[in-house]
Parts: sequence; structure tokens; C-alpha cells
Amino acid sequence: MSGHLSKDRNIDLYVFNRTKRVTKKWLKKYIGLELKLQNTKIKFDGIITCLKDDLSIVEVLIKNNFIELLKPNAFVIDHSTTSLHLIENISSNKKFILNNISFFDAPVSGGEVGAINGTLSIMYGGPNKRISIIESIMQSYSNKITKIGPSGHGQLTKMVNQLCIAGLLQGLSEGVALGKLSNLNMTKVLEALSGGAAQSWQMDNRFKSMVDGKFDFGFAVDLMIKDLKIALNESSSNDLDLSISKNVLKRYEKLSEKKMGNLDTSSLIKLFNV
Repeated sequence: MSGHLSKDRNIDLYVFNRTKRVTKKWLKKYIGLELKLQNTKIKFDGIITCLKDDLSIVEVLIKNNFIELLKPNAFVIDHSTTSLHLIENISSNKKFILNNISFFDAPVSGGEVGAINGTLSIMYGGPNKRISIIESIMQSYSNKITKIGPSGHGQLTKMVNQLCIAGLLQGLSEGVALGKLSNLNMTKVLEALSGGAAQSWQMDNRFKSMVDGKFDFGFAVDLMIKDLKIALNESSSNDLDLSISKNVLKRYEKLSEKKMGNLDTSSLIKLFNV
């Protein structure tokens, strides 16, 4: 994502990764500068974050004092998938309030392929200001940007997204398992199904790799576990009992217990041993 952003010559881009070797590798490939926290006097118009979880966001923005690097009236675009509590925590921070910092929760969908190709789908929530600026930035690595509503609505939409994907992948896994055990020509099966009602992004992009037993790409199981727990917790607070998603979460947890937490989420099919 930052690689696509580096092509915009109107942006002075600084990059930071908590694993320094990742930053060094990036700088060998793209145009930009390394952000060094020690003794920096640089002030930024905005910061874009994309991190693992709530604790990581708090660590970077608050504990590592990234907020001190922001000019008054600056913005933060957060592409992480987080809880609503995190948004409340950040938005109520005194330094954010005093400096009038705009926080946009902007989770993404499209996986590793979407990030590499610059074709991510972004759903975001936040205030009705700085929108033209942040959308022009996000266009560098996405092909669909939708403002859902106020703060938190981006993360709520991502919860809906993950719940939809979880059930779909379980159904896809069951279908592929039956096809393989029945010795069907799975290439022809995909050809037949991809033009009908069962067609989906997951089918188009994961059916063949599931048949071939390849899961070394895409969105990891452990991250999906985190995301589903966030979504199910929010659903519980709305008195929703989502039995299918709960079942799929348990199946992902089985994969993680088997040391397969780094595999792509389509690895659900491995539990069928086909």
C-alpha cells in the first residue's frame, strides 16, 4: 500500500515499521524516507496506520508518541481492523482533542492481492471534513472507497464483511470437499459454477488453490480469529446469536492450535482431510 503511495510525487512520504528490516527492505524498492522517532522535529499533515490489533494502534499512536508528530488539524487514517472501543479510546485522547486531529477508521478488504495490485476496497467512518484529501490519498492503493458514516461505521462494516466471508468460506470448503471425494473434475466444476448463483470473489480467487492444497498467501487464520471475535462480541451486545460464525470461529481456532495460524483463511478445507 505504501509502495503505491510512494508514486505520488505530491507527497513527502516517510515510512515506519516496528520491524526495522522491513523498513530497510522497503526503502531499497520504493521512493521514500525512513521515519526515525529519536529526535525528529518533523511535523506531518497526516499519518496512515495499518497494524495487527488494538494494542498495536495504542502502542504506535500513544505510547510511541506518534501523535506528537502531527500538526494541529491533522488526520489519522487507520486501515487496521479494530474494535469500536479502540476508536473511542483514540478519539477521546486529550491530545487528539486539543489539536483537533481527525481520526478515520478505514478498514480494507481485498487481501494481499488487492494490496499488491492497488485494488483494495475501503470502507470508512469519521467526520465530514478532510474527506477530499484522505480519499485522494487512499485512491493510490484502492479502486473502491465508500464513506459509510460517522466514526466507527467503517469498523462495523468490516465486521459485516468478515462475518459474510467466514460463512462463505465454510460453505466453499464443504463443496470442494464433496467434489474431491466424489472424484469430480474440479476444473470443470469451477467452470460450471463460476457463472451461476454460487459465484463469488472467494470462489474466483480461492477455489483452485483450495483444490490444490495451497494456502501460503492472503489473509491469515490468526487475523481472522481476531476479527471474528470482535464481530461476535459486537453482535452479542446487539442480542444476535450468530451460530454459523461461532462455529466457523471454532474451526479456525482448531487450525491455529494445529500451528496453521499463518495459513490463508481458505485453509478451512484442511479440516476435512481431503
